[in-house]
Amino acid sequence: MQQVRAKKALGQHFLTDQGVAQRIAHTVSEYKGLPVIEVGPGMGVLTEPLLQEEHDLHVVELDRESVDYLTRAFDRLHGRIIEADFLKLDLNQVAGDRQFVVIGNYPYNISSQILFKVLDYKDQVVCCSGMFQREVAQRIAAGPGSKTYGILSVLLQAWYDIEYLFTVDENVFNPPPKVKSGVIKLVRNEVKQLDCDERLFKTVVKTAFGQRRKTLRNSLRPFFGKECKVLEDNIFRQRPEQLSVNEFIQLTNIVNDEKNKSS
Repeated sequence: MQQVRAKKALGQHFLTDQGVAQRIAHTVSEYKGLPVIEVGPGMGVLTEPLLQEEHDLHVVELDRESVDYLTRAFDRLHGRIIEADFLKLDLNQVAGDRQFVVIGNYPYNISSQILFKVLDYKDQVVCCSGMFQREVAQRIAAGPGSKTYGILSVLLQAWYDIEYLFTVDENVFNPPPKVKSGVIKLVRNEVKQLDCDERLFKTVVKTAFGQRRKTLRNSLRPFFGKECKVLEDNIFRQRPEQLSVNEFIQLTNIVNDEKNKSS
C-alpha cells in the first residue's frame, strides 16, 4: 500500500517503531470500555496496537491522504475515522457525556494547544497519554524549582497527576525530527474544583510566568495599588517557578481579596 507523504505544514513525523507504539498504547490499557480518541494517527502505527487491545477507538485526522490510507488499511475503523481539526472538534460528538481518553503521537507544532483543549474537557478526560517533543514533555512533568516548570506545568498539574515515562530517539521516525521525543501520561486527580476563582487562577499563572525572571512583587504589581502592603508578604519575594500549585491557588485568593477591597 502506498505510503503517506509527511507534510511539514502539519508537523508530521511518522513513528515507524512498532515496539515504541506498543509501549505508548499500553499506557492506557486500564481504560478499556471507555472511548479512546487518537489524535493524528497518520499511517496508524499507534492505531494498530490500540485496536489489538480492543479499545473503543476513534481517530481524528486532518490530513486527507492519511484518512484515505487509514480507510483502506483498517476495516475495523469503519465509521470511526473523523476527518477534522482536533482543536476545533466538539469532543462530545465523539464521546457524548461519557468520560474518555486522549492519546497520540501529537504534532509538535500544536502540542500545547492540544493540552489546553484537554483542559477544556478535564471533567471528562480521565487520561491523556502520548508523545511530545521531549522538552515539552519535561516541562509538563516538571515540579516547582525546576527551570522548565512553567504555565503548562501549573495549569495541568492542578487537575492531573503527570508522569514522564520514557524518551524516544529521532531515528524511529520518518522523516526524523531534529529533537528527541518524550512520552508522558496525565491521569485525572480527585480535584473537583480549585479553592479559588479558576479564571483568575489562569490569569495569575500566565502573568507570573510572563515575566518569570522577576519576583512576583514586580510581575503581579499591576493587580495591586502602588502602595499595597500585601506585596510585602513573603510569597511575593519569590519567583513563579518556586511556587507549587497550592501556592498559586493561595496567591490567586490574595489577588482576588485585593480586587474585592478596591471594587
